[in-house]
Amino acid sequence: MKLAILAAAAMVALMPMASIAQQAMVPGPIVEPGAKLEVVFDKGYWLEGPAAGPDGRLYFSDITMTFATDMGAGAIWVHDPATGGTTVFRSPSGMSNGIKFDRAGGMIVAQGADFGGRQLIRTDPATGLSRIVAGLYNGRPFNSPNDLDIDARGRIYFTDPRYFGYEPIEQPVFGVYRIDTDGKVDLIAADATRPNGIAVAPDGRTLYVADNDIGTSDIRLRAKGIPMQIGEMRIIAYDLDDKGNVARPRVFVDYGHEPGADGITVDRDGNLYAAVQLPGRFGVRVYDPVGKEIATVPTPRFPTNLALLTREGKTSLYVTAGTTLYRIATRIPARRYD
Repeated sequence: MKLAILAAAAMVALMPMASIAQQAMVPGPIVEPGAKLEVVFDKGYWLEGPAAGPDGRLYFSDITMTFATDMGAGAIWVHDPATGGTTVFRSPSGMSNGIKFDRAGGMIVAQGADFGGRQLIRTDPATGLSRIVAGLYNGRPFNSPNDLDIDARGRIYFTDPRYFGYEPIEQPVFGVYRIDTDGKVDLIAADATRPNGIAVAPDGRTLYVADNDIGTSDIRLRAKGIPMQIGEMRIIAYDLDDKGNVARPRVFVDYGHEPGADGITVDRDGNLYAAVQLPGRFGVRVYDPVGKEIATVPTPRFPTNLALLTREGKTSLYVTAGTTLYRIATRIPARRYD
């Protein structure tokens, strides 16, 4: 129990609390004038991976780290904006993290380590049955699939770092992978230290990856007093060709060696939204397609991920942050294939 308490405290110590008063909201062309950040849900443990469902509801993961929650087995929650209610959609979750829905309405989930699936699964919307989309690469399990995105052709891109978990690390790199529509899995990039959030530009020509290197593959080490040094914190942009291969990696945003971006997403205009965990400036930063910051949405707690959900012609930005799910009204529509 003592280790569990220390480990939980260590995770919070990585990204402490901050006051919205420490930073000003810059709505730019994104936030609806006069909109306020509101709490939608506040009963999670470590919320992640929000995704707009085809049914107009928002699905998100709760990563109940086993070493800090008496072996909690994870959950996927679903929030209904029409009723304001939030209920458990699935538990155990296979330690789900990133979630996306394909054009057929299938739910694609990246399941991580820590007694999780270490795989990607797809759940059929009609039957509720699931199948494994990718479970092995070169005959070995993935490290801890983290986040994913889907392009207009149905190809899936996902990241595979490791931040904690009891399982051995069996892949030689923390990679970025592509799953083709025929099920073939390819490692397409291995130059990010710890690839985390991932997003495909709406024109399909750019792949963005958040490199979030907290300096360890096991956060429990901090609880044991082992020092960690933050590594690369940046968002990398790659050219993406018609076959889904990447080229010409370049730094799109550089946070240096301070806490940077976790989850990312893009809107249909090509603006990139990043959940940035820099102490004193927690929140969402929005960048235009050339990397210029055009808006900020501060959050009271360290943000982990975000999603845009359009309902009745209006789009809201949802942000997961620790135990809490936040929402704010925007004037930017989500991507056409969300």
